[in-house]
Amino acid sequence: MIRLNDIVVKFGDFTALHDINVHVKEGEFFTFLGPSGCGKTTTLRTITGFIEPVSGTVVVKDKDITHVPIEDRNIGIVFQSYALFPTMTVYDNIAFGLKIKKLKKAEIDEKVRDIAKKVDLSDEQLQKAVSQLSGGQQQRVAIARALVTGPAIICMDEPLSNLDAKLRVQLRNELKKMQKDFGITTIYVTHDQEEALTLSDRIAVFNKGYIEQIGTPNEVYNFSKTEFVCNFIGDINKLSGEVVRKILAAGGKVDPEKNNYVRLERLHVNVDVQPGQVALDGVVTMREYYGLYIKYYIDLGSQIIKVIEKNDGVCIYEEGQKVQVVLDPRDIMAYTPGEKVGEEG
Repeated sequence: MIRLNDIVVKFGDFTALHDINVHVKEGEFFTFLGPSGCGKTTTLRTITGFIEPVSGTVVVKDKDITHVPIEDRNIGIVFQSYALFPTMTVYDNIAFGLKIKKLKKAEIDEKVRDIAKKVDLSDEQLQKAVSQLSGGQQQRVAIARALVTGPAIICMDEPLSNLDAKLRVQLRNELKKMQKDFGITTIYVTHDQEEALTLSDRIAVFNKGYIEQIGTPNEVYNFSKTEFVCNFIGDINKLSGEVVRKILAAGGKVDPEKNNYVRLERLHVNVDVQPGQVALDGVVTMREYYGLYIKYYIDLGSQIIKVIEKNDGVCIYEEGQKVQVVLDPRDIMAYTPGEKVGEEG
């Protein structure tokens, strides 16, 4: 559906994107994830036509659109700020692109009302000025305006970042449902790992203008290709040299020459040790109660590690209590120190 082939973008002497290669499948929800300044928005703007690469090609449905004007790309765009016209009505905002295409009034009206129903905007809301709507309603207007012209692709640049936490969770669920209902190919930009893991079919993790890994949410979380990805996606423990030696002494297989990491939920407290697993003695120094689960901070002597345990309401460990932390060395993700970025482009 969409192919980025060896895309290089420069701003003066600064190279913003280094040989970016991405293939987005038709109907896929594909997310560009990474910290600020990593190149994800630059890549999105290259797809939409706001930025022209110094080399490489943007191909959509086997057609090279690298030098095609923005308005001729048939790509819907939802900006971080929504970029709505505040003094115009919701109806006129949604109808704007259709009027540019010079459709007949009756056809515009039919398309606007149809898309409004699909994104849960009422006839009453259509007559209001955009400035009278809540942030969540404005987001729906922005999505409706992007979809009403029937684009083959929709690109969204951090569309939930201006909303409060509760509304973000609610709207990302609605966003995923809408995307499935429309079946439209979607490229989504975010710095929020939870948002990316929740919404995406696949994720490209960006770092300093390179792509470090492309994979499903499960692949980037549980099988992180690089040290950057394993640190950026979710919470994780980096095991100290002393803890690694203890694992080795207990018969566990681990490479002491590498940087070793383990996810919080892969560790367990005071459970029966199964074949291949290792038990480490520790003391609970602190706990955080989240309801569904409890996060424990456990001192293993050379470092404090974090463990997440499902909250059963019965077995809760107190600060100062001696415990055993059980892990399976096969759950450890290991990386060679000083590995280069960009090897998974």
